[in-house]
Amino acid sequence: MQFQWYPGHMTKARRAMQEDIKLVDLVIELVDSRVPLASRNPDIDELGKNKARLVIMNKSDLADEKINKQWEAAFREKGYYVVMMDSRSSAGKAAVQKVIAEACRAKIERDRRRGILNRPVRAMVVGIPNVGKSTFINSIAGKACAKTGNKPGVTRGNQWIRLNKQVELLDTPGILWPKFEDQTVGLKLAMIGSIKDDIINTTELGLEVIRFLMGAYPLALSKRYGIEAQEEGAEYSSVDILTMIAEAKNCRRQGNELDLDRMAMMIVDDFRSGRLGKVSVERPEENAGETARQ
Repeated sequence: MQFQWYPGHMTKARRAMQEDIKLVDLVIELVDSRVPLASRNPDIDELGKNKARLVIMNKSDLADEKINKQWEAAFREKGYYVVMMDSRSSAGKAAVQKVIAEACRAKIERDRRRGILNRPVRAMVVGIPNVGKSTFINSIAGKACAKTGNKPGVTRGNQWIRLNKQVELLDTPGILWPKFEDQTVGLKLAMIGSIKDDIINTTELGLEVIRFLMGAYPLALSKRYGIEAQEEGAEYSSVDILTMIAEAKNCRRQGNELDLDRMAMMIVDDFRSGRLGKVSVERPEENAGETARQ
């Protein structure tokens, strides 16, 4: 599959972010814990230089816990503050507010010396589409103050949200880079749902998910769908596996023919929702060069 997606509103969003970032003390960047590198926009490193940085490893409940810890260490090594959380839960709220205060301690102390005592920390929340920015903001604010949705591109304009007397957040639309020079990045983002399904071939995507799982988590499909794909000496293609799953789930269209297209999309949905287990698509040791360059 080929990926190139940069809607016009994202160009506008980048320009707005470039202006607004001058107003903030901290950049809070959300990444998807399953693909912490692919779900980072390189533009944000350039836009956010000379600002304190906090990386929220969101959807950490869907990712492999051991790999989560490796990514946390990799980000900390680069000088970022890191919090792992599931933004659908308010469990990480206290940790985030504590880290915001820690990350901006120098700024707060500088204000105090100047006699500025009541100016809140201003933080910009950034990230690519569908990593959960609005859900994150609603979670730590304790109310539905930012729109949420399970499709990329819900937030179209910047908005300020006051958390309390100490912290104000600036929500921004999700932005992607103009094109994916490495098509594997596009594939990873399609797998987690950060690219709209209506511009990709979901059957091919389902086959890619199967290929990945058979290599990295070979028991995941058997456990979920009750298929026997690990027979000794057996070599199955992704199409073979998809067919086996469709038969096991009796997924058929009119005329009793197996509906592989619908089954492929069901597998993608199961993958994204965590029903296929805690899965990490990227690992730090496999992306050492990319991590070091950012």
